[in-house]
Amino acid sequence: MYSMPYQGRFDEFGGQYVPETLMNAILELDEAFHYYKDDPEFNKDFNKLLNEYAGRPSLLTFANNLTNELGGPKIYLKREDLNHTGSHKINNVLGQALLAKRLGKTRLIAETGAGQHGVATATVAAYLGMDCDVFMGREDTKRQALNVYRMELLGTKVHPVDTGTATLKDAVNEALREWTRKVSDTHYLIGSVMGPAPFPEMVRHFQSVISKEMKEQIIEAEGKLPAAVLACVGGGSNAMGAFYHFIDEPEVRLIGAEAAGRGIETPYTAASINTGTKGVFHGMHSIFNQDEQGQIAPVYSISAGLDYPGIGPEHAYLNKIGRAEYVPVTDDEAVNAFEVLSKSEGIIPAIESAHAVAHLLKTADEYSKDDSVIINLSGRGDKDVAAIARYRGKELYDD
Repeated sequence: MYSMPYQGRFDEFGGQYVPETLMNAILELDEAFHYYKDDPEFNKDFNKLLNEYAGRPSLLTFANNLTNELGGPKIYLKREDLNHTGSHKINNVLGQALLAKRLGKTRLIAETGAGQHGVATATVAAYLGMDCDVFMGREDTKRQALNVYRMELLGTKVHPVDTGTATLKDAVNEALREWTRKVSDTHYLIGSVMGPAPFPEMVRHFQSVISKEMKEQIIEAEGKLPAAVLACVGGGSNAMGAFYHFIDEPEVRLIGAEAAGRGIETPYTAASINTGTKGVFHGMHSIFNQDEQGQIAPVYSISAGLDYPGIGPEHAYLNKIGRAEYVPVTDDEAVNAFEVLSKSEGIIPAIESAHAVAHLLKTADEYSKDDSVIINLSGRGDKDVAAIARYRGKELYDD
């Protein structure tokens, strides 16, 4: 039986590496999470919002055309792109925001890369009547200008971050600094399974609704478990949500697609498990892209949501024990998969999700026609269309 983390750790990974100014808030959050996650009233409120506001359960869609084109396994898509706000991020945000309200917090802060977590946080803050500030790397605000405007439309203040590479890791740095300044009334709503405990376990707990539904849906559709579950991995929240209820099912392969950027043999990559080493960053011990002195290296991916220089500690643990596989997928492969799924199924995926699609395109012949596989479609690709057009040499202009 898969064991729960011990004191915020997954074997050697995890922990609470934070300044003293944050320890009281971390301990308060840890105690509250472990109380409320089993509280019937909290779960009643949470499930009501998941069903009536986020639109759960999300669909499990059979990709008939792609299945026929590849001639391999039966391909299913878990449709997190159909959730309110367009991605899996709403699941975790609803849970953490409800927890923050019970702790008496009046303000939410968050980091965001592709903008989907920022949009989800801004959405729930508006719904629950909370103030909201989101930190986003300046480079990402340019790549994801539509999501910046969506957050502002929802009443959130977006703070562009110019330090470092002006991407996701730098947004996390600024959000952590802001939390230390305003810890009394503010909850830092981390968007992935990273950071100091209890965040990795807490985010996975709220996202595990994905694999809970997925397991029930695939058994109803196929009468058996899938041969594999695939998901993209940056920090790793959608993948942990998709993997969790299958961890104790050894016949199900768990495959995380990392952003290889221009290739893992180049410096222009964000595939942490494939290219990184153990270290401590952002409050946790995990695997990071870093130099020999432990300085975090700049990373790159076409996907603003995957260019984080590390991976959540539970993923590092699953990799260590061999329960999950982590594979690199390049920009070229992801863009090709983005176009293939759009044309074959009429579903435009987030470029993040396209990384998982791309790996299946390469490996479909590893499965039989009687097998089924599930790709967690973590988000929709409206936000990425302009970026993909530029990648293909086209500029889009509004009239």
